[in-house]
Amino acid sequence: MRRLHGAIRSYAWGSHTVLAELTGRPSPSGRPEAELWLGAHPADPARVDVAGSGESLLDVISADPLGQLGETNASRFGGRLPFLLKVLAAEEPLSLQAHPNSMQAREGFERENADGVPLDSPARNYKDDNHKPELVVALTKFEALAGFRDVRRTVGLLRALGVAELDRCAELLAAQANSSGVRALFTQWITGDEHSATLIGGVVEACQRYLCAEPDGVAGEFAAEAQTALELGSRYPSDPGVLISLLLNRITLEPGEGLFLAAGNLHAYLRGAAVEIMANSDNVLRGGLTPKHVDVPELLKVLDFRPGSMPVVSADSDGRDNKHVYRTPETEFALTRLHLDTSRNCASSSAATLAAGNPRIVLCTAGSTVLLSHCDSLELGAGHAAWLPASNPAVTLAPAQQHAQVFVATIGSG
Repeated sequence: MRRLHGAIRSYAWGSHTVLAELTGRPSPSGRPEAELWLGAHPADPARVDVAGSGESLLDVISADPLGQLGETNASRFGGRLPFLLKVLAAEEPLSLQAHPNSMQAREGFERENADGVPLDSPARNYKDDNHKPELVVALTKFEALAGFRDVRRTVGLLRALGVAELDRCAELLAAQANSSGVRALFTQWITGDEHSATLIGGVVEACQRYLCAEPDGVAGEFAAEAQTALELGSRYPSDPGVLISLLLNRITLEPGEGLFLAAGNLHAYLRGAAVEIMANSDNVLRGGLTPKHVDVPELLKVLDFRPGSMPVVSADSDGRDNKHVYRTPETEFALTRLHLDTSRNCASSSAATLAAGNPRIVLCTAGSTVLLSHCDSLELGAGHAAWLPASNPAVTLAPAQQHAQVFVATIGSG
């Protein structure tokens, strides 16, 4: 086992304080820090402490795929680590986006290669040939838009805002209350016309009226949706993403709660800190709320327009309240959250064991933990991580102080 140093990614929507404070660096940082990458993606691999120096995790795995991943995993995933672990710190909303499935990613990657689009081009949609399902688990209260809302509730929201154009849209959607109706309205709004800016302005004003009309401070049924559209409209006053936000589920995750996003799921993270695990990909198709490259025709090819709720993923407990497993259908990744606490009556809650045989990234997000394996030990404070290759013997985790919260990322079963 070796200490793992993540790569900080700076985007405009990031925080000047969250990642700096988590990793024990001076705060505020000089630039917004949005993501901490802990993985072996070629765009920004983490670095492993090897013989007193830092070596790319990508190179470490490439040099010894059987020892690092295990024979079965190396064969299944072509000698590549199939997941990417991140910490997100969103101070402002991310772009409206979706990710392709495996077939779409392969075809798009090959097509852009054939067209000669450089990998680092801002106009590039497909940075690799992999799909990107993802699971996000909140570290703080975490706000998001995700998935097309149940049509009946969307019709109710559009009518509640009291805008004549939205009333007409509500009638059309109510008459075709399925994915085809959602697709038609989405396409009408995302492609826009000369009247779009006027409609966006009218929606923003309507949201403000709706919020001001709340009696005695009691929030209306659609207060969160109206507040979100109002905030997005102030940042992106002519962006059709403001209208699209009215079609999406508005979700609030409390710390420890998760959200799983399959391919084609339209979403935008709004604010908060979270741990995120995904298939090892950086493919993003954007539809708005960003100064970055937007490709609406390509986005329309991958979107899943089926309306419905987005269930919160609550981790399964092992019964001792220290091990919480987040279940998803994906085979590339699995995520577990550990609560290690010496003050609890149950002695087993103060330690956890990771069996040998699978590669793992261990990330401490609160307190500090000690990893013990035979005669080897490694202490991780908050914001620090470790790489455990498949060939590593079993590892025991215990809190170095009174408590620790630890996330363990590994390859899924199946």
